[in-house]
Amino acid sequence: MTYCLGILLPEGLVLASDSRTNAGVDQIAIVRKLATFKESGDRMIALLSAGNLATTQAVVTLLRQAIGNGPERDLMAAKTLFDAATIVSDTYRSVLARDQEAVRPYGDATGSFLIGGQIKGERQRLFQMYPAGNFVEATPRTQFLQIGEAKYGKPILDRALDFDSSIGHSAKLALLSFDATIRSNLSVAPPIDLLCYKKDSFSTDGLRKYSGNDQAWESIREAYSAGLMNVLDNIPNPETGVD
Repeated sequence: MTYCLGILLPEGLVLASDSRTNAGVDQIAIVRKLATFKESGDRMIALLSAGNLATTQAVVTLLRQAIGNGPERDLMAAKTLFDAATIVSDTYRSVLARDQEAVRPYGDATGSFLIGGQIKGERQRLFQMYPAGNFVEATPRTQFLQIGEAKYGKPILDRALDFDSSIGHSAKLALLSFDATIRSNLSVAPPIDLLCYKKDSFSTDGLRKYSGNDQAWESIREAYSAGLMNVLDNIPNPETGVD
């Protein structure tokens, strides 16, 4: 299992993924699950993946191999981010059609993706692709999308994230969302890859890796924990009927 998060903002996008993959309790590895496709001044497309690692890696590899080999499956030739999401979907479905029956006796071959970024001539956009290959788009009313182990990191986003939030504020919430997930689920773990994308930059300069002992991340986690405990200590206890 994994956890990936995408946040749509007026200023740009915040995208994050963890790096843990496992096939049983004794087969744990660190794998990057955030891939980028970019051309300076024209486009930046990021793919975040969850699910069967062989499937999602095959999709990313095929997409890289398709660059310059005809527009049908070439992300660098897509005219819109919707077109790019369709290319990801078509590539994923072709991998699934090839592998699903062979994998079925051993497990689930499906995967899911977040597709976020910007192509010149349109605004930044964010899509979530389901295991069936269909997808939905983030909007100001549904501004964050999650795949993988999403439930633990969702409450803080529901409480503290607004569409007008800054990239910095949203990045902080994203890291705390991962902290909550890591505390509650062993299948999610650092390093955390966090991409803060500023609209119209067509750049991945805002990509950073947070390891388990990263000082900046640790300071955010510790300050949040201390603040939360302080708030709890100052809330009156409920009437329990017990002395």
